[in-house]
Amino acid sequence: MALAPDAKDWTWVLERPCTECGFDPANLPRDSFAQAVRDCASAWTTVLTRDNVSIRTDDDRWSDLEYGCHVRDVCRVMDGRLASMLADNDPLFENWDQDETAISERYGEQDPATVSKELAFASDQFAQRIDAVTPSEWSRPGTRSNGSHFSVETLVRYGLHDLLHHQWDVSRD
Repeated sequence: MALAPDAKDWTWVLERPCTECGFDPANLPRDSFAQAVRDCASAWTTVLTRDNVSIRTDDDRWSDLEYGCHVRDVCRVMDGRLASMLADNDPLFENWDQDETAISERYGEQDPATVSKELAFASDQFAQRIDAVTPSEWSRPGTRSNGSHFSVETLVRYGLHDLLHHQWDVSRD
């Protein structure tokens, strides 16, 4: 059972507001990207201290801890991809199977306090890299393993939707 959002067709996130979390790519200017990452990470500090952080409240939903691990890893993956896009011409990225990562890394068994610290660090690294993007770099290309092409800007917007959507996921408890 796949619990992570379908990453195969991601372009809709860039074209219209998300009907679930409300993320609207048209209402997020570039100069707010890094702060949005930082704000999202800050919210996880509270989420990861909940008493039931490792409990799945529904069969088709990750626990808050699993979502926190995923958000941490989204920041890590997006930061790595962003670094590659800024350093290399049109890098090709291997598929990242989010559900397999959750299983192999045993997301549900990790220590929430450690995850909180790691998430704060990973999000800060990602935000710092976003802050350093120059105007001419926003259009630099990258390619996903499935052949989808994107720019630095669309990569960051996609990553932000993932982060903010999962913040919404855990706010419904």
